Amino acid sequence: MSNLTLNVPDISCGHCKTSIEGAVGELAGVDKVEVTIDARTVDVAFDDATVDQAAIVDAIEGVGYEVAG
Repeated sequence: MSNLTLNVPDISCGHCKTSIEGAVGELAGVDKVEVTIDARTVDVAFDDATVDQAAIVDAIEGVGYEVAG
């Protein structure tokens, strides 16, 4: 199991949290996803044999949020 923290500067509300957690949570291999609104971060626990960071970033960007750096 791997852990990843991504910075997503556009996170500002509960809708953002719900959208991102829903999109990332649907990916096969994702065990846990948690958006922290105040910190504007997305923490993901995932099986790196099933899903990779690029797929997680694509899922976030696919619902309209840019992942920083």
